[in-house]
Amino acid sequence: MSNTPPDRISFRATCLRALAYLVIIAALMEGVMQEAQQLDYTQFSESGFTELAQSMLLLLATGLALSVRVWQRQLPNVALLLVGLLGASLIREQDAWLDTYVFDGAWQTLVALLVLPVLFVVIRHRRAFVTELESITGTFSFGLFAAGFLTTYAFSRLYGRSALWQEILGEHYLRAFKNAAEEVTELFGYTLMLFAMLELVLLVRRRLITGR
Repeated sequence: MSNTPPDRISFRATCLRALAYLVIIAALMEGVMQEAQQLDYTQFSESGFTELAQSMLLLLATGLALSVRVWQRQLPNVALLLVGLLGASLIREQDAWLDTYVFDGAWQTLVALLVLPVLFVVIRHRRAFVTELESITGTFSFGLFAAGFLTTYAFSRLYGRSALWQEILGEHYLRAFKNAAEEVTELFGYTLMLFAMLELVLLVRRRLITGR
């Protein structure tokens, strides 16, 4: 059994992950560049690359959080809350499709059906939740998730305000600038949260191996 604390990452592993994450970010931004060069209705729209990439990132992140909860059976309450948060975000990203092809307000209904039971379970087991959360607050996974959460749900909303871009661009203001700023920032936030879920899976595996 290794004496290395499971929450620590070796220098070699850190460098490899940093390289992998940089490649993923570069690939995503190349996709954004290709979308920006499209001069039709798909540019930064619901059917554009950025929106589709956001959904894919959220789908992968939700699946990884679910694996921690179901298959690895670690951090059950924290993992459940992550599934609820990421799953709700995934549903929210499909709002236009759901409102058009299911019924108006479908995404709100689906989010409520997911989030309310999750919150009920987490609140019911709040002591265990706090203990689990405290066990990961000093990890790389938690730091990445916190950064991604703040980027997506705080910074992107403020950075993507129409009023801000109207002040910056003045008479040259176009909604496309505002949409691009907000959507690309969201994309980066979701990318960080996917990285966080990858790190959480690896952390849980290390803890299982070391028995800590």
